[in-house]
Parts: sequence; structure tokens; C-alpha cells
Amino acid sequence: MSSAVPIVLAGARGHGRWHLDNIRRLQDKGIVRLAGICELTPLSDDELPEGLGAPEQSADFGALLDSTRARVAVICTPIPTHTGLALTAARKGVHLLLEKPPAPSYAEYRRMADGIAETGVACQIGFQSLGSHAVPAIRTMMAEGAIGEITGVGGAGAWARPESYYRRAPWAGRRRLNGVDVIDGALTNPLAHAVATALALNGSVRADDVTAVETELLRANDIESDDTSCVRVGTAQDRPVVVAATLCAEDPDEPYVVVHGDRGRITFWYKQDRVLLQRAGRGPEESEYGRTDLLENLVEHLIDGTDLLVAPEVTGAFMKVVEAIRLAPDPAPLPAGAWRLLPDEQRRVVPGIDGLVAAAADTLALYSELGAPWADPARTKEVST
Repeated sequence: MSSAVPIVLAGARGHGRWHLDNIRRLQDKGIVRLAGICELTPLSDDELPEGLGAPEQSADFGALLDSTRARVAVICTPIPTHTGLALTAARKGVHLLLEKPPAPSYAEYRRMADGIAETGVACQIGFQSLGSHAVPAIRTMMAEGAIGEITGVGGAGAWARPESYYRRAPWAGRRRLNGVDVIDGALTNPLAHAVATALALNGSVRADDVTAVETELLRANDIESDDTSCVRVGTAQDRPVVVAATLCAEDPDEPYVVVHGDRGRITFWYKQDRVLLQRAGRGPEESEYGRTDLLENLVEHLIDGTDLLVAPEVTGAFMKVVEAIRLAPDPAPLPAGAWRLLPDEQRRVVPGIDGLVAAAADTLALYSELGAPWADPARTKEVST
């Protein structure tokens, strides 16, 4: 294990549990070693997966990086803390896997990305879907003209979250907390992968690839942020990217991205690494792909110079969308008749939203353009960038 890369994990509860399991998987392969855990309250023995030993625990992130001599930090903490913690690590020469969304505003993203660039450390942003081998495969299909000329990319996410989801942490469902941006909405956090993946397949990854953003942000839940929303991104590639999302689905399903061509389409279920190619005059072709883990890719980058899959620069376009959502009017509450509570699941559903989400991805139209009775076109906010 002497060659294993020492790692500190900041934020080991909630989604951080996934990182604990992943670190254990890589530790079993001899690639990494969990040296420390940064949490406000230390993890109990019961919370620590077997096989991870006895990592040092502390609430002081900087001190923990020093005492463990960590080479990599995984940051899975509340969104507003990302930039500060990332810069703390970078200034100590510690490389980073930073959870998505990388920051709650474009200014914070720039401060993080520029600060990291100055230190020369490597940083990977945790958009796991961009580690899918389906992404380069789809890009090849597009480049080879499999579906003709590309006309746009849609994304659809119809998920469900109970009301308790918004009570899991003080920042959950908030746009701001104690005067600090949070921007924890459907498109910026739980379904952020749909936005990032759609932009990536469109070839629009850098900040200057985004020319305009239209937003429609709504909420059925009693929260600040959006739980039912859509966005249309104008791009330098002259193709629109439209992503529709809800956490109030009637029948939750796998999110997907669809590339539209004038002679067919490619659908990518990004959590499953599954791709469906449909084109004129040919039968449908379905494929499943492997995936490169982003922490493993970061370690390989440090050891042998393998290219990083999701460097900060390739999340600039995504952050332009986050910024447009931040600057948009606060999400409008849906009228009382537009949603209902499922008492058994204690979650709110918006009747008809599943079909609207799919239609938006299919037609590259916004909810208001699809005739949703609760979507007011006058509230659609366009931000030129």
C-alpha cells in the first residue's frame, strides 16, 4: 500500500457515503488510501465502511491536509463551501476532486478555477456522467454523420423527491442562505448532470460557448429554489440546448439526453451508460458502455499524465447556466390546483409534468411554448452572456 495515494474526504455523510464506498473500492485495488475525513462531527465506527482502517478525523480541513500529508482531497460539502475549501487544498499543493456543481455563482467559479490554475494542482469536477465511454462514442457518431446535421440537444429529468428531501440540510432547496448564494435547484444540483451532459454532447463546454440562456423556474414544494424548471441555452455552435427537469414526477424515470439530427437521433441514458441510435431507413441500435471513475482518472493523471476528463475549464458553460438561474426571478409557486400531495410518499407531484419534460427534450421548446397552463411566458428570463 506504500504507493497508494493518500486521500482526505471532506463531507462523508449524505452523498459523501458514495465517495466512501468508492474510495474503499480503489483502496482495495491498492490505488488510494483514505488518510483523513473532514466532518463537523466525526463519523462513528458504524458510519465508516469496513476495510477503510482508522482514518484521522478533524473538523479543520487545512490542518487535516497537513497532518495526513494528503495528496488528493475529495470535496463533497455544501455548495457554498466549495470554492473556499478547494482553494485551501490547492494552496497546500493538494489535488482535487470537487463535487458538482463546482460553485453557486460564476464569480465563485472563476475565483476557484483561476486560483487553482495559479497553484498548478490538478482539479477534477465531479460530473460522473462525463466519465462514460458513451460520450466519446456519441461524439464519433455525430462527427461521422450518423444522424445527419445536428439541430440541437435536449435533456429530460423526471425525478421524485419527498418533502423531507428539502429538510435534510439547512441549505437544501435554498437559493440563498445567510446572504450567501446556494442555488440548490433541480437543474443546478440533482439534475445538473443532464445540463452538463447535454452541453458536452453539443460541443458547448466553455463559458464563451454560451451566448444566451432562457429560464423558466417554478416550484410545487414550499421552498425557495426551483423543483420544476427548464432552460434553453443559445450556443456559439448555433444549436440550442434545452433541458427540462422536475423533482415532482408522477412516474419517476431514468434521465436522458437526446441529440437531434436531421436524419435521426441519439438518446443517452447517462446514469446507465446506455445509448439508442435511431436513424432513417435503419433499425434502432442499442449499446451499453463502460465508465471511467473520475477519482481513478485523477489518480492516473497524477501518476502517468493521463488527461483529466472534467477539468474546471470544461464546466464553464454549465456555470453560465447556473449564473443565469441565479440571476433569474425567484421561482414562481405553482398554483394550488397544479400539484397534489401523495400522502403515502409525502411528496408533491405535478400532473402532466412527465409528458412535458419529455416533450421539451423532444421539441427543444420551453414549458410555456408547450402550453403548460402554469408556465407564464412573461416570466421567462433571458440572460445574454
